[in-house]
Amino acid sequence: MLLWNYLRDPILLFAVLTFFCPLQSAAWRDPSPHTTKFVPVEKNIRLEVLDWGGRGRPVILLAGGGNTAHVFDEFAPKLATNCRVYAITRRGFGASSYAPPKPGADRFGADILAVVRALKINKPVLVGHSIAGVELSSAATLDAKRIRGVVYLEAAYPYAFDNGTGPSMQAFQDLSGPRTPSPTESDLRSFAALDKWDAEVYGFRLPESEFRQTWDSTPDGRVIGPRNFPGSQYVTAMMTNTRKYAKIPVPSLAIFAIPHLQEAWISRSTDPDVQKKADVYFANIDLLAEKQAKTFERGVPGARVIRQRGTHYIFLSSTSDVLREIRAFVSSLQ
Repeated sequence: MLLWNYLRDPILLFAVLTFFCPLQSAAWRDPSPHTTKFVPVEKNIRLEVLDWGGRGRPVILLAGGGNTAHVFDEFAPKLATNCRVYAITRRGFGASSYAPPKPGADRFGADILAVVRALKINKPVLVGHSIAGVELSSAATLDAKRIRGVVYLEAAYPYAFDNGTGPSMQAFQDLSGPRTPSPTESDLRSFAALDKWDAEVYGFRLPESEFRQTWDSTPDGRVIGPRNFPGSQYVTAMMTNTRKYAKIPVPSLAIFAIPHLQEAWISRSTDPDVQKKADVYFANIDLLAEKQAKTFERGVPGARVIRQRGTHYIFLSSTSDVLREIRAFVSSLQ
């Protein structure tokens, strides 16, 4: 009877039930402080646009192939201390809708310009990673008056700038390094576990929110595998497109990962063949990247070209250095 009398108190009852029957954890929520919009760019096509706010020159972040705007969930808030920051998920990926684009790499550049017009963003700086270099060069070429500048984060490769004097894109594609290990069952038990595994393999981490966008899972939270986004085939086409961007008509900053850092798992590997293959691959990728960097310097008047030690995901492996360079570049445009 004494216990019952205590439990008649609703506060005590809640405390006891919570102790013996813990409440289910709340659904996961993206911790990055952005708002989300869906912007129509074409009939039946809406692109996901993340907005972190901030003050200063507007900056639009564009993800590399296979990624979504959420890959910037931790980088963007740091940039928002000096800029008004947005990011766009390209068509066919993440929450953005999809329809086969018309032939030509400029379709994706046109999508970026459509967002700029729809949101009335005044002369933004476009910052793109990897294959997004195509979108930077395309948008700047299509409407230079609407774009204030472009920043290539490991993105100024031949698909983004090719005046016929540098290495070919095929030369980069012919390189092959050691095969990256795959996650085990225990690594796939949750998105948090996958996020931890990825950081241990590569030596830096992607935001968990990005994995939740790009990997499928079961109702109980176990990760199944990468999503097969319909836009993937067009990213491959972007990399090998026949459209050659030989001029960049707006102020530009290109940051190359020179030297490229080896992935963390390679240094821990006990297989001598892994290290041998890695040494050859990274020596060759650095050689080609340096040739492309010099081609960009000579071919783009006024371009600032930075060689920064880091991984291909330079904005994640060398965050403070990349932020410093972007801020200096944006300030020079004021």
